[in-house]
Amino acid sequence: MTPVGLGLGPLGRRLLLAFVLVAVSSVLVLTGAAVIGVDRGVQVAEQADREQIAAAAAAAAADAYRRDGGWDRADLSRAIAIADAAPARLSVLDLDGNMVQTSGSGGGRPNGQGMGQGAGMSQNVVTAPILSDGGQVGTVRVNFGAMAGTRVVDVAWSWIAMAAVVALIVALGASWLVTRLLVRPIRRMTDAARSFTAGDRESRAAGPGPGELGELAVAFNGMADAVVRSDRDRRNLTADVAHELRTPLAALQAGLEELRDGLVQPTPEGLAGLHDQSLRLGRVVADLAELSAVETAGLSMRLSTVDLAQIARDESALREPQLRAADLNLTVDPGGPAFVRADADRLHQAVGNLLANSARYCRPGDGVALTVTLEHGQAVLRVADSGPGIPPDELPHVFDRLWRGRAAEQVAGSGIGLALVREIVSSHGGTIEATSVPGEGTIISIRLPVTAAPAG
Repeated sequence: MTPVGLGLGPLGRRLLLAFVLVAVSSVLVLTGAAVIGVDRGVQVAEQADREQIAAAAAAAAADAYRRDGGWDRADLSRAIAIADAAPARLSVLDLDGNMVQTSGSGGGRPNGQGMGQGAGMSQNVVTAPILSDGGQVGTVRVNFGAMAGTRVVDVAWSWIAMAAVVALIVALGASWLVTRLLVRPIRRMTDAARSFTAGDRESRAAGPGPGELGELAVAFNGMADAVVRSDRDRRNLTADVAHELRTPLAALQAGLEELRDGLVQPTPEGLAGLHDQSLRLGRVVADLAELSAVETAGLSMRLSTVDLAQIARDESALREPQLRAADLNLTVDPGGPAFVRADADRLHQAVGNLLANSARYCRPGDGVALTVTLEHGQAVLRVADSGPGIPPDELPHVFDRLWRGRAAEQVAGSGIGLALVREIVSSHGGTIEATSVPGEGTIISIRLPVTAAPAG
């Protein structure tokens, strides 16, 4: 079955090939290391055994030399028996290097061939000194013939080869399984992305994924949800803007057609009504332009260290006539300095919109309180009123564009003021929230990170 038949695409084939190469290389390296290690271990162990046999033969020859008083009558049968048991060929030399006796058994070479002095002549020949009464009286040379360790290496090689084959099969299976686990969620996300791009807005990456791939699938689904919400908000915004513009345009059109056709005579009252509709139309357009400008304010904001408490004092002084005209009681408690890193003009705009919103929705005689406090490393500005409050089902939407709620028919406005405030606060790295109890009032809270006071 080919990799494509196994459900692997180009990436899966490359991953599988990479895993297979790593697995084969690892098995080959480990197999070679095992063979070399066994061979070296067998050689070391065999050499140690040979040296012990040579030392035992030398000790037996030394006992015969002492017992029989020299090499002429020495009985070396015990030393020869030790060599024959190896099996090996034994040669006994006197101190001058003359041959005293050689064994007639073992797998060694003929006498005199390859029997040079020292252990370095052949890997199969081991020499040992014959010591008697503290001095050397001769040398034994043991020729072990062919290496018996070769048979051990051959057996070890067969087992290592079998283990290598098994390990390679397991590694290939594991490589294929891991490749499948990695490729499957990627293919699912690819299919979902293609379907989403083709217009299926309900397409999502389904199924779990290992580790970061699972997180990527969750992030992809979140991105798809955000795109769907953005499309929905865009359609709603288009519909809301069309609705907001349609009413004043229709009134203007009808009034101007009546004047053009002579159905009514121009009067100050009629012209004032048409002027009010044009002002409403201009106000909606200006608010939309201002909202668009604020949404890109991150590119044009002039940031500096400003005192939020001072901004609250200044803006409340500017808005006090408007609040007084609406018969509202304004109290201001800015507290001590609260320095933030912000665009002062934008913050003035945000505070002014909150106070204007209170003037628009509160009832005559209601109170409006503006406070600034420091809480947990944040500067908190609150505008609290004792107005009619916001119904619980409308509270989550108060910062949406063009949202005016059920009070839209009684209160003039475009529904963009609080959306502007949210964009301004967000562009400064702050947060804004609204809490309300119907019939008791509303509290709008702005939180901004505190910064150090300016030097001097």
